[in-house]
Amino acid sequence: MKTDPIRLTQYSHGSGCGCKISPALLDQILISGLSPIATDQKLMVGNESRDDAAVYDLDDGTAVISTTDFFMPIVDDPFTFGRIAATNAISDIYAMGGTPLMAIAILGWPIDKLEASVAAQVIDGGRTACREAGIPLAGGHSIDAPEPIFGLAVTGRVDHKHLKRNDTAHDGDTLFLTKPLGVGILSTAQKSGVLAHEDQHRASEQMCRMNRIGELLGRLETVTAITDVTGFGLGGHLLELCRGSDLKADIQFDRLPIIESVSTYLELGQIPGGTHRNFASYGSFISPMSDHVRALVCDPQTSGGLLIAVRAEGVNEVQALLAEHYWYAEPIGTLSKHIADTPWIQVHTEIAVHA
Repeated sequence: MKTDPIRLTQYSHGSGCGCKISPALLDQILISGLSPIATDQKLMVGNESRDDAAVYDLDDGTAVISTTDFFMPIVDDPFTFGRIAATNAISDIYAMGGTPLMAIAILGWPIDKLEASVAAQVIDGGRTACREAGIPLAGGHSIDAPEPIFGLAVTGRVDHKHLKRNDTAHDGDTLFLTKPLGVGILSTAQKSGVLAHEDQHRASEQMCRMNRIGELLGRLETVTAITDVTGFGLGGHLLELCRGSDLKADIQFDRLPIIESVSTYLELGQIPGGTHRNFASYGSFISPMSDHVRALVCDPQTSGGLLIAVRAEGVNEVQALLAEHYWYAEPIGTLSKHIADTPWIQVHTEIAVHA
């Protein structure tokens, strides 16, 4: 008897990093939950900067990096879902300029709806991503949950001199983004059943690509800040970088990397709910945008690219490094001193939009 293939996205109300709580609501949760605690002097990076991971000083010139990330299915195939979720979690270590050491799995599974063998495929995908990063999947924790959830808690290490934060960019820096935007749009089209056959793997290929280049970028003194672009979209993660560094970003929209054929699905109205939540949270901090531009700048990414700030004297070296490893290597904008009561991000669209 022929059985229908598993469609994991039909078992969850959201998908990938688009499931994230909106930036504005997250701020309310974190601020209202603050309680006076003793400051640990060894905690080099904590919650105050909304950075990609926590960093703890080991007193030997190195620090441990700790992060966790998990979400509901963004693709239907169980193995690919596991691989994407693991790749996304490991990316936080690379975004800090570090080296991953090991991972622990986080699994929520609706055991009354999906067989355990399907969960095993998800875990296998996660284990494959860990092998690619050169680390063991060393254990984990699972619960019976109403929707499938998978991710990792990842531990890494970094030399103090190689640590990169998201709030240390400089006036005059050039910005790079290593992966194209549009993952959220294609994923929404897939869940709606309108994604063309030739586009089936475009988003998955991007989401499965490991951000190992971050470890190499961490060794460059001219790289002043790094963050990865995930559920808050380019606009949200760039805003965190700008506000943390007290800088304004000027972005050239025509230079943004965008997944091929995304415009087709925008015309079909395939915009994730996370896009609207993102814009509602931080749209007032960005210059006015057309619907098309907003749909891409606020599109929630899953396992997205690295957003990199680079001093002028290091631009050529970073471009060469990115190109050598086949990442998008064109600058997307610049940073300058922010002026009070002006947008933190200015998106320039003078040149014709492409996709």
